[in-house]
Amino acid sequence: MMKYDRYQELRQESYQMLGQAKDATFELIDSVMTTRNMSCLAELSQ
Repeated sequence: MMKYDRYQELRQESYQMLGQAKDATFELIDSVMTTRNMSCLAELSQ
């Protein structure tokens, strides 16, 4: 459970550091981190 708590803490700290479009930026980061076999960011929109 400790790893999960640290993961949540890291996500919260990262979110707070982002600028005005933090929701959209955070969603993009999540997409990049969870997408396999992606060669470019444009593929996320398909």
